[in-house]
Amino acid sequence: MDMEQKQEELIDHFVKQASSLTGASLASLVSEATSHPSLFAFSEILSAPSLLQLEGTENSVYLDVLRLFAHGTWSDYKSNAGRLPQLVPDQALKLKQLTVLTLAETNKVLPYDQLMQQLDVANVRELEDFLINECMYAGIVRGKLDQLRKCFEVQFAAGRDPRPEQLGSMIETLSNWLVTSDNLLISIQEKMSWADKMSELNKKHKKEIEDKAEEVKKTYSLKADNDFRGHEEIYSEPGGVMDYEEDRSRPKRRRHPIYR
Repeated sequence: MDMEQKQEELIDHFVKQASSLTGASLASLVSEATSHPSLFAFSEILSAPSLLQLEGTENSVYLDVLRLFAHGTWSDYKSNAGRLPQLVPDQALKLKQLTVLTLAETNKVLPYDQLMQQLDVANVRELEDFLINECMYAGIVRGKLDQLRKCFEVQFAAGRDPRPEQLGSMIETLSNWLVTSDNLLISIQEKMSWADKMSELNKKHKKEIEDKAEEVKKTYSLKADNDFRGHEEIYSEPGGVMDYEEDRSRPKRRRHPIYR
């Protein structure tokens, strides 16, 4: 099973669970979802009606935790740790993995110093072990560890849930892409129409040439036939050619031997 299909099944599972829970009973579901090693998308769970109803209540903190995992980073958690529940180790690991994905969204070359600061990692060895074992082996990123330049070169990174403030620019980007695609399609159709027209003209031109060639062949054939007939008439006229057969029919004179 690929990663995307696994994500879809997990999201569907937690959304169905959330629909049957209310209030404080949602705490364990939020903790389970944000700790799951194969789940990295939370927007659909966050949109579940039962969770949205927590807004403004004493249990809204669970909604805040989900928002953190949907859009935030490890630095965001540290900045708001005083009003959020303490994360268990699996949640902390998940949020650091998501932090790498966020950094990879804007830069494909991530300096080790930046990563160590953002992830609270003490040294390069620990950082490289984290990137290899917890990120690349998990399938959420692919890349190259450059120890000489002290950076991580990102070749692929899974996408995170879009933040609300990103939706406007995403819609604009998609709209521009749609317009560009429409213009490209029109251009392709025009080129195809032109190509079809040129093909028809070429076929017509080829047919005209073939017809002219056939007409020339017929003309030369007719002329050659007429010339041949003209020669036959000349040679068949009386006196036109000496009749050697008539001469051959005359009796030959015998020569008598001369005796001496």
